[in-house]
Amino acid sequence: MVFVKAYAITLIVFLGLDFLWLGFVARGFYASQLGDLMRENINYLAAGIFYLAYVAGIVFFAIAPALAEGSWRKAVIHGAILGLLAYGTYDMTNMATLNNWPITMSFVDMIWGGVLTGLSGLLGFLIVRALP
Repeated sequence: MVFVKAYAITLIVFLGLDFLWLGFVARGFYASQLGDLMRENINYLAAGIFYLAYVAGIVFFAIAPALAEGSWRKAVIHGAILGLLAYGTYDMTNMATLNNWPITMSFVDMIWGGVLTGLSGLLGFLIVRALP
């Protein structure tokens, strides 16, 4: 049952943080970097599949090991590494295969992936530990 709680909590945290980032903080940045590559309307099915699967990865690779050891540091470090690798895979693949893929956006996006996933792992871990 603890993993179901961790999943639900981390999903809320991850969605909330990414919504703030993509919707407000970095919206103009991504639009300026991607230009015509950016969709006018979001593909919610694709986004939903990503979020559901990715949060399962955060729970499996960051929160579960952190809970097993009682280490918030493990949640942060494993989450940050997962985020850097996952977002890096996306961005570096795009740089390798697409014309004019912006390198600045790739680095910002990779850093965001590490921060977002590390922070989501930490908050998911802390909230799960605080609940009965």
